[in-house]
Amino acid sequence: MTESQKGEDETEFSIEIERLDDYQFIVNFDKKDMGELITDETKDVGGEEEGPNPSRLLAASTLNCLLSSLLFCSGKKRVDIESMRGKMTGKTERIDGRLRITQLKAEIELEVENKKEEEKLSRCIEIFEDYCVVTQSVRRGIDIDVKVGVES
Repeated sequence: MTESQKGEDETEFSIEIERLDDYQFIVNFDKKDMGELITDETKDVGGEEEGPNPSRLLAASTLNCLLSSLLFCSGKKRVDIESMRGKMTGKTERIDGRLRITQLKAEIELEVENKKEEEKLSRCIEIFEDYCVVTQSVRRGIDIDVKVGVES
């Protein structure tokens, strides 16, 4: 597992996932210090809910990216954000008989010292979504290539 620079703006990264039990998996990242993550499915599909399921991970990744983009922009504008929190609500629906995530709704709350800081932050609030890699990737769709190997 490695992260490598391909070109000036092209990077590759990897993760590895291995099944532990039932619907429980362990995720290992390509950076040793990132630790491991246990994922699991909800009880209604046979999991034990001992970790987030893929839909919740997608929501968490999207919201985390949005918050990071806003924080990065605020740093460029020299705005000190005293507190930052967000909530992501996801909606699933059946489309052609299959469950799909059809909507993610982010709510972000910030606290700044005063009105002047709030005014400096206004431009960031206008543009930060454009710089969120995950949000924009999900919005545009991601090319996914799947290959399955079977051993006996």
